[in-house]
Amino acid sequence: MEVFKFSSDSAVESANVRCRDVASQEWRRIVPVLEIAAGIGEVDYTTVKDTCVCVARLDQAERDLSERGLMVTAERGTVKNGSATIAAQYRTQLARYIRELGLSPSSRAAITAPEFDDDDDDVFD
Repeated sequence: MEVFKFSSDSAVESANVRCRDVASQEWRRIVPVLEIAAGIGEVDYTTVKDTCVCVARLDQAERDLSERGLMVTAERGTVKNGSATIAAQYRTQLARYIRELGLSPSSRAAITAPEFDDDDDDVFD
């Protein structure tokens, strides 16, 4: 599944370019730390990718709030900007990922770094 696909709509493509950049920066920031501190591997990359997408979407929602404000004019008058709800949902999900991956000080305390054993014994021996 490709995230932030190319769009012929220039406004959507502009947002997707920024999201790809934000997600990529987050990936480069957290993966090296997680590989060393938590011993994550290939099997964990889907969760890490979702975390990076979450950070990018949260950034997108916050940018919309900064540009249009918390209250916007709609068909029925002034209403709460939907990006506020979206941002809250992404924050909730991001908090779960942070705990799951050990990206907060308290969750890191619960994770022990993997021990690297030079012994080549099979786990089934």
